[in-house]
Amino acid sequence: MSAIRLARAFTERDVILKFDGCYHGHADSFLVRAGSGVATLGLANSPGVPQALASLTVVAPFNDLEAVEALLRVNRVAAIIVEPVVGNAGFIAPDPRFLTGLRQLASQHGALLIFDEVMTGFRIALGGAQERFGVTADLTTLGKVIGGGLPVAAYGGRRELMELVAPSGAVYQAGTLSGNPLAMAAGLATLEDLTPDVQDGLATRTARLVQGLRESAMRHGVPFTGDCAGSMWGFFFRAEPVRSFADAKTSDVERFKRFFHAALDRGVYLAPSAFEAAFMSSAHDDDVIDATLERLDDAMRAAR
Repeated sequence: MSAIRLARAFTERDVILKFDGCYHGHADSFLVRAGSGVATLGLANSPGVPQALASLTVVAPFNDLEAVEALLRVNRVAAIIVEPVVGNAGFIAPDPRFLTGLRQLASQHGALLIFDEVMTGFRIALGGAQERFGVTADLTTLGKVIGGGLPVAAYGGRRELMELVAPSGAVYQAGTLSGNPLAMAAGLATLEDLTPDVQDGLATRTARLVQGLRESAMRHGVPFTGDCAGSMWGFFFRAEPVRSFADAKTSDVERFKRFFHAALDRGVYLAPSAFEAAFMSSAHDDDVIDATLERLDDAMRAAR
């Protein structure tokens, strides 16, 4: 919410471009074809969002640069906001040139590029998506991953943008929990412990878990696609890779429900939605991965 306010102030434009299935919090401007809980509950938008405000948000399919360019040609867009790896419609990776293309298009059309790294920040690399994919956004948003799970959020960008924020500039900023001492202490401890060795170990174990699930699905003849980046991962009950929310919606949600409950019965608690990414913790060691794969293999058989 604060990032798009700043983008609108800097560009003196009103329109925001987001992507189908991406979720950026429950501010009014974002509850237009959002993912996550909105997708799970089958809600396209939310009552209480004025149509006049919703009309200032335009939506493109993820991984579709042609659609983005078409919208930029006919709208004065203040900012393109994107989950660089989608986590709120399930795990959806960007195509190799998608994020680079967004950077180029934003610059060409005078819009800012906002990376919502609430999920990807510190998870897919120490420097988040911008390090992993080599693309620099104008503004970046981060969430409770930087505070060990406690309530903390941050946004930032280059100096000429941030100097517009009060008290340096006129763009209003406030937050009841800003600078909360407990959250700041937890955040500092988290970032100190998240060494390159810890990060590499998380990535290795995450990849092993996803590969184990692929092999399990193959053994049981279940259509399945799964992927990961760093400690962020996800899967769909669908044979073909998922590149967009439209693809994700064609996955077998009923089979997911059976798999979720079978896993839960066997002591593995997954997110209770076919449209959520998952995350590994440093507490998930090799023994945990072994036990999880054994139990999920049985759940896969049961869900078949």
